[in-house]
Amino acid sequence: MLNTVCFFEVPADDPEKLQNFYSEMFGWKFQKVPGDFRYYKIDMGVDKPKGGLTARQDPMHGPVNYIKVLSVEESMEKAVKLGAQVVVPKKPVLGSGWFGVLLDPQGNRIGLWEEDASAL
Repeated sequence: MLNTVCFFEVPADDPEKLQNFYSEMFGWKFQKVPGDFRYYKIDMGVDKPKGGLTARQDPMHGPVNYIKVLSVEESMEKAVKLGAQVVVPKKPVLGSGWFGVLLDPQGNRIGLWEEDASAL
């Protein structure tokens, strides 16, 4: 469903260590995403929303909710016109889709997600 939260992301200074907290607290399971980046899919035992645990990118990097949109590019253009700033421009998630991250006019991070199995 468009314009709804479809994914959340939790940043961590030590992602491997923080997994223990969420596993013990909520029973979540984690799966390392292939590659050099420290990123883990979160399995909560339900379909949606999905989640990820990532290495913190900067001291202000807090949790991010991703909103499913028809077009990341068009949504970013609209958001900028409404006073948002682009933090992460449109990037692919191979074989899954596209994402981008904004700061809303009051500095909150918002992720945008566009499904596209042909994303390269």
